[in-house]
Amino acid sequence: MGLRSGPEGRGAKEAAVMGSAMNRRQFIRSAALGAAGAWGAGLAGCRPSARAENPPGARRPNIIVILTDDMGSADVGFQGCKDIPTPNLDSLARTGVRCEAGYVSHPFCSPTRAGLMTGRYQQRFGHENNPVYDPKDTGLGLPLGEVTLPQVLKQAGYVTGMVGKWHLGAAPHFHPLKRGFDEYYGFVGGGHDYFKAAAEGEAREYLIPIESNGKPAALTEYLTDALSGAAAAMVRRHRDRPFFLYLAYNAPHTPLQAPEKYLGRFASIDDPRRRSYAAMVSAVDDGVGLVLAALRETGLERDTLIFFLSDNGGPVGQASNGSSNAPLANGKGSVFEGGIRVPFVVRWPSRLPAGAVYSEPVICLDILPTAAAAAGAAMPAGRGIDGVNLLPHLAGENRAPPHETLFWRAGGGAAWAVRTGRYKLLKRAAGAEPALYDLETDIGEWADLAAAQPERVRQMQKRYDDWNGGLVAPLWQSPRPAAKKAAPAGKQK
Repeated sequence: MGLRSGPEGRGAKEAAVMGSAMNRRQFIRSAALGAAGAWGAGLAGCRPSARAENPPGARRPNIIVILTDDMGSADVGFQGCKDIPTPNLDSLARTGVRCEAGYVSHPFCSPTRAGLMTGRYQQRFGHENNPVYDPKDTGLGLPLGEVTLPQVLKQAGYVTGMVGKWHLGAAPHFHPLKRGFDEYYGFVGGGHDYFKAAAEGEAREYLIPIESNGKPAALTEYLTDALSGAAAAMVRRHRDRPFFLYLAYNAPHTPLQAPEKYLGRFASIDDPRRRSYAAMVSAVDDGVGLVLAALRETGLERDTLIFFLSDNGGPVGQASNGSSNAPLANGKGSVFEGGIRVPFVVRWPSRLPAGAVYSEPVICLDILPTAAAAAGAAMPAGRGIDGVNLLPHLAGENRAPPHETLFWRAGGGAAWAVRTGRYKLLKRAAGAEPALYDLETDIGEWADLAAAQPERVRQMQKRYDDWNGGLVAPLWQSPRPAAKKAAPAGKQK
């Protein structure tokens, strides 16, 4: 079906049922889940971008990636949410392209970020688990031989800045300032308290000092507000030069913390988790509004390419942060749709249609090649890039699907999934039999078609096996609590 117009960025039948509050069908299904200069060598023989998106002499676009953390797929207005107003995020969808089949490359945190930063399935280089926070462990992080998105854009003359959560290694050589960013404000671990930070040298992961360009910085306000302010300041600071900004919010990841100025907006929500979660999402929305305002004030709005997405689906069951993935099944940590299908918007007013809906599957791996094409930047040489340039697809110039097949693997293969066209084959946990679903008619993945379509199962299993054969084992293991089942409120599976 591809690209179509939609009222205020919606219009998809799936979005119409991605309702408010909590998903009554949502429940846990058991799921188990080089050298410091190597990137320079990786770019030395780089190949040109597949297509220059701007005419010669035109100003190259600024590029912003906004990533939220553990946001439910149903928890923004442009996905149908009714109890958490998100006017600024909705404006992105209304003035950009909403990708209704937007995916991330992993059902949780750090691996997704590794895929986003490299444009490659992170299983190709062993980044399949969350790295434990340990600044002394030199092996826990995004391998140094991988070329990152800021490195690609920096080579093309962009100033590069990151604000927020890194979670790609805590040792000094993994630091954002060593991986292509010129500026950094945030924290390098996997999460953080929203109100306080420890003194330097006294830190546990969620209390490590906030830092600004490698030096401790006092946290004097709500963390989400601090990140938003830093991002807006970067936009204003670099108005005269093309920039890349990676704004990686911690919210709405736990701990569930929000100040009264946000909590007070949701007095009508009785569930304390849902109320705190809603307040945290609202803070993110306000922050996105600050960034958009900075773009308007500097006259950069039309010439800025923005990607918005979450790192995975919202956690459900006993681990829930109050999020909803309705009508998708399951959530964070699972290869069902609720774990890997996320809100996903691409906006570039001078290049892409406003208020359009794109139905073909896209994935976070596409961000690097899309950004490189927009910037006229050279792609990394000597390595396979799994993402594709989405711009001709989202502009309606290329009617073919960007991907024939998408793949997922978690836990070294304990759980996996493959999507080809409308069909998805998945193995939910070690020892489980593969299940087949038709996502066009069964987005909630209720009806297993494996027994009725054995030949399709065989073909898709072979696709997965062929892909899996080219991967490496996880470089490290990250102990995670076993998922617990939560009784569904509706239909029992």
